[in-house]
Amino acid sequence: MDIAAEFLAAIINTFEANKRLADRAVEQVPDDMLHVPPDEHTNSIAVIMRHVSGNLASRWTDFLATDGEKPWRNRDGEFEDAPASRAELLETWERGWACLFETLRSLGPDDLEVTVTIRGEPHSVPLALSRSLGHTCYHVGQIVQVARIHAGEAWETLTIPRGGSAQYNEANWGQPGRSHS
Repeated sequence: MDIAAEFLAAIINTFEANKRLADRAVEQVPDDMLHVPPDEHTNSIAVIMRHVSGNLASRWTDFLATDGEKPWRNRDGEFEDAPASRAELLETWERGWACLFETLRSLGPDDLEVTVTIRGEPHSVPLALSRSLGHTCYHVGQIVQVARIHAGEAWETLTIPRGGSAQYNEANWGQPGRSHS
């Protein structure tokens, strides 16, 4: 087994799965609610999406050659809710993810032995990958939670619905009580 290739594939797979969760959650939110935070201490979906996109673009542009915090990034500005249509927001969102996936797919096993910097702090490539994955998943969870709040009763679950584990297990493994966790 090629552990390096398996590790990179697992990282890509997990990023892809989390992007799908966020995308499916955002689809359920009306346009006028994308910029509405649940309360004064919480970010709107639009703000979180811009922050994730800015972070991904900064970290993954010239990943192996330059510091992950680019001088052109305006992190503080990502948290200001600037008016944008759904299309503009999704364009920004997709740009950050495209940068991530293009870079991840270009990495090879030898790249896992490289040291990169993020805000001047050295990171092994596996550590930088794990750090980015953790940060992104954290914010995807926020997007899903805020989307769930805004969708209300119209929400369509993104995973196995409450009370649906036995039915899911039976459909997938033929055994209603079986669990793989």
